[in-house]
This record gives sequence, structure tokens and C-alpha cells, in this order.
Amino acid sequence: MANNNKLIRPALLLVVLAAISTGEAYAINLGLSTEVGTTGAGIHVSVPITPTLNARVGANYFNYSFYSRIYRIGCEASAKLRTFDALMDWFPFENGFRLTAGAIYNRNTVDIEGKPDENNNYQLNGTDYSANLVGKIHGNVAFKKYAPYLGLGYGNATAPDKGWGFTADAGVMFQGRASTSIDSTNCTLGSAGCAQLTSDIATENIKLNDKLRGYRMYPVLRVGMRYTF
Repeated sequence: MANNNKLIRPALLLVVLAAISTGEAYAINLGLSTEVGTTGAGIHVSVPITPTLNARVGANYFNYSFYSRIYRIGCEASAKLRTFDALMDWFPFENGFRLTAGAIYNRNTVDIEGKPDENNNYQLNGTDYSANLVGKIHGNVAFKKYAPYLGLGYGNATAPDKGWGFTADAGVMFQGRASTSIDSTNCTLGSAGCAQLTSDIATENIKLNDKLRGYRMYPVLRVGMRYTF
């Protein structure tokens, strides 16, 4: 992960510097786009580097809640989508079709709060615990902070024809393996009981981590409108 960061952080810097400095090298049409999709609601600014290459930077944001089950544990989950993009768009056919590569600063997280069953119990690693004695069970899921991105799309926000147009992205963010944590607060089972609870929660956390093993790649699908100034 450290080696990836050493490669991705300079890439982020190069994209931003290219976008800033290109105003002296190329007569620009500044482009602004807004999108919605699997990364939430986003806004991006595009600046041309050459007639067929744009630098694009932006941010995406969204919150949503849902109910899920982690094995036998019911959970209220709260997803927080927070990503910041530094991308290069290449237009190989000098039209709206583009190929995109870059890096994403990934602050997507999911906060989890356990919900007891109809008997007011939690079942942890095969053992039933009274919610009155366990207290609250909560957890978190996060991913690698810097993630490479590859994709394709349509729409050139710096096209010669000024005004409104359509934009779309389809790609993959390589977010790596999830980092998970599950914990409890206000345990009143006594020292031995709380120690056993801690051990069972640690086992459940391992199960959760294994369950999320296949989510190393996050699909990016979004559509929106762009405006060329």
C-alpha cells in the first residue's frame, strides 16, 4: 500500500499542475460537469491539455442508510460516499468518446450499528447475548485511501461548441480489500463475560472481513450534464 501511495500521490499532483499550467500553453475552454451515479452526486472541472487530452478534477458526495445482516446480526448501516477525483481524459477519435485513467482519494465508509433480534438478543459466534448486558454493538468498513481508476465515457466538457451537453462515465475504482472493525460499548457481563464477548466479536469481525473480500473493485457508473464556457 505504501508503494501505491508513492506512485499515486505524484500522479494527483501532476494532473492538478497540468490543469493549472495549461492556460499558458493552450487556449482553453473551461468545462464544468455535474453527475449522479454510484459515487453519489458529483461536480468536475475539465481543462484541456491538448486538443485530444483533458485534465479533470472533482468531488463526489452522498449519504444513505439501509438495513443489512452480517450472518446472524441485524444491522442498520449508514454509507458515506466521499471521493475526490484526479483524472486524465483522452479522446482518441476527436469526438465525445473518451478513455480515462487517474487516481481517486477514497473516503467511502460504512458505519454499522447492531440491532438485537425479536428476543432482544445478539447472536455472536454462535452464542446468544442479551442486549441489556452487551450494550451497543457498532462497526465500520473502510477502504484504501488512494485508488487507481480506469474507465471510458462520453462527453467532452471542453469541446469547441460552447454550452450544454451530455456526459457519462463507466469504469472501475480499484479500492483494495476492506478494512473492518466491530466493537461493543457498555458491557455489564462481568470481566469474564466481557472478555468472552470481545473474543466472539473479534471472530465476527473476521467473518465480515472475509465476506467483503470480493469487493476490491468498486463500479463507477454516472451520467450528467456538462457546460463548456
